[in-house]
Amino acid sequence: MNAFGQPGISPTWASSDKDLVGTALGTSRVWFTLGHGILNEVFWPSTGEPQTRDLGFIVAREGAWYEVKRVRRYTLSTPAPEIPLPQVVHQGEGYTLELEFLADPARDVVLVRYRLEGEGFRLYPLLAPHLSSSGLSNTAWVEGPGVYAQQDGATLCLLAEPGFERASAGFVGFSDGWQDFQRNGAMTWGFTRAEGGNVALMGELRAPEGVLALGFSHTPAGAHTLARSSLAEGFSSLRARYLEGWRRWADQLQIEGESLELTRQARTSAMVLKVHEDTTYPGAVVASLSTPWGSIHDDPGGYHLVWPRDAVEAGLALLAAGQTTDARRMLSYLIATQQPDGSWPQNFYPDGRLYWRGIQLDEVALPVLMAARLAEAGALPERAEVRTMVRRALGFIAQNGPYSPQDRWEENAGVNPYTLGVQVAALVVGAAFLDEPDRSYACSLADDWNARIEEWTYVEGTPLDRQYGVQGHYVRLHPPGETSLRGRVLVQNRRGESVAVEELISLDFLYLVRLGLRSPHDPRIRDTLRLVEAMLRVETPSGPFYHRYNHDGYGEHHDGRPFDGVGVGRAWPLLSGERGHYALLAGEDPFPYLWAMAHTASLGGLLPEQVWDTAPIPERGLFPGRPTGSAMPLVWAHAEYLKLFLATQRGRPSEWLEAVAQRYPTPRPPEVLHWRGDAPYPAIPQGKTLLIEGAQPFTLRLGFDGWQGVQELKAAELGLGRYGVRLGPELWQNHRLLQFTRHFPGGWEGRDYAVERSENDGRP
Repeated sequence: MNAFGQPGISPTWASSDKDLVGTALGTSRVWFTLGHGILNEVFWPSTGEPQTRDLGFIVAREGAWYEVKRVRRYTLSTPAPEIPLPQVVHQGEGYTLELEFLADPARDVVLVRYRLEGEGFRLYPLLAPHLSSSGLSNTAWVEGPGVYAQQDGATLCLLAEPGFERASAGFVGFSDGWQDFQRNGAMTWGFTRAEGGNVALMGELRAPEGVLALGFSHTPAGAHTLARSSLAEGFSSLRARYLEGWRRWADQLQIEGESLELTRQARTSAMVLKVHEDTTYPGAVVASLSTPWGSIHDDPGGYHLVWPRDAVEAGLALLAAGQTTDARRMLSYLIATQQPDGSWPQNFYPDGRLYWRGIQLDEVALPVLMAARLAEAGALPERAEVRTMVRRALGFIAQNGPYSPQDRWEENAGVNPYTLGVQVAALVVGAAFLDEPDRSYACSLADDWNARIEEWTYVEGTPLDRQYGVQGHYVRLHPPGETSLRGRVLVQNRRGESVAVEELISLDFLYLVRLGLRSPHDPRIRDTLRLVEAMLRVETPSGPFYHRYNHDGYGEHHDGRPFDGVGVGRAWPLLSGERGHYALLAGEDPFPYLWAMAHTASLGGLLPEQVWDTAPIPERGLFPGRPTGSAMPLVWAHAEYLKLFLATQRGRPSEWLEAVAQRYPTPRPPEVLHWRGDAPYPAIPQGKTLLIEGAQPFTLRLGFDGWQGVQELKAAELGLGRYGVRLGPELWQNHRLLQFTRHFPGGWEGRDYAVERSENDGRP
């Protein structure tokens, strides 16, 4: 009998308010998430493909029924912080429901052991398929001992041991099992099929104790075979193998500390990072096995995509924790997904297919830092492949930097201290992988850009500076095309609002210290930090947190409504981690920031993307210092926590690389000034060489002081695909003004440039 109500209500994902995530360390290709004490999204056959919304439970007896995720009275425990084997105990009016979740190490099956206690109560699993990453056009049916769903070649089968008494398929919001209980107070429907919509399945379990097996395959027969095989092998046997795999991995962890609570959270964070690594595509690490504000939409992307930045953060953290093999595998994956031009896309599915196509130059530079960190540890994979990757990545940076098409928050083009600092560090550490002339050019360009960080991102004498009694500050962003720091920045998620460059503050500048490019005691750093503490810091019962920047719009509305394209940016725990790294390097106490991050954790130790930072709204589950509806867990937050924890033990950040520290122990004025069309020098100090660059061969026509003494010079290859003409200080004798233009293969560029000679010697 077909269910009524096709196609059902609009589908959504489960809440991003997760309890725990898990997977098996074997050949299995399923990843499970828990939220509100039940199974949420299950991913198969890769971390980028969620196949369910949730699998929950109704407990019922005559005259009473309860959906346990709505009751929300439960505890959660695991055998150890680094082992994702959750046991959940729900307590209700006259009943106790115990659940234990794991993935079969050898099969694409999630198992749930259940035991219900309570006189007269029966147990009813409710399964909401979202196959092929969508709740649209699913078909569900009841057949034999199991229930099934299918869409576009993805199929699931749910079996029970000792079995279902009966089962039903329906459309969500009309004929699903929850609606049956809501309308009739019991399970009364027995529909055998719901075709083409947002569907749900429900069954009445034959016994109060047993095991559920949720299998995934491309065919109904395959899903049934896998689920039945897991049940045949037995939960206890699979549980032992699951534990063995995780314990063997955990034996390699180098995570110890004085505080048991902080250490426990560090070991949990390492586990979370490991869970997010793919098995179908080893080394792929998605940003989160969740969808921010997922309970209001059916976005197929969510955060279950690979961002190279987040992946490198995870790799650096696991490498610092002793998991060298994991980090090497992650670097190999990044090598495989590098684009022919040397870049990486903004994000992509674990198989390498592009999702968003933006470019962020920090995501191009960070894999180079990871390769250098592995080299320092003596643990690089095939060096020839790494050399090729590094040269291509640095070539892309050399051709396209210093202005990034997107900043690390994916919102604006321009130069900011974080992205620029990461590019400089990558050029320095990547030079060791290069041959001449690429090596010398990379170092020379790094010296030039490092010396110009303040020119591009530091402003003095603004109203903000006067208000807070400082000389100047680093800005969040210098937009492209602006010749000064007095332009405006369009703020995303704020309905077209723009803000003056000098008014936009962020924590991005702290990475200059973390990378070893600036001293933690540099007055410019200290002055900007003073503004950050006044404008972006928020105190909560969990501890201090920070906003990404003032005027941020990525977060819940003032009244707590979910982010829907506009909103109010909330505080980010990972930024407390960045502040803690600075505290460590500046000789301050980093532990308040570490504790703040730990205090945001879920029952299972998951860290959120954002926390609520204003008055509580209990009806929406929003409390100061606790997770919002943003992504949880966030891989980046767990990596930041783990790295800060380990840095407090070892005295320096994971991003602190010897080559950078040795090159910039003190400010280093560049010997060669790299002139580019988008990064020109209006004037140069005496005694410096001016290098006029281009992305392709050109002829330089130049003259002095009104185009006197015109001459033409051919550009030479510089390295990393760049061309240029070097003009030494001897050419400036008796001249004040250089004028020039360039002839490229396509003709004259149609513009004249001028550079003055200044009287100073160029020292900062």
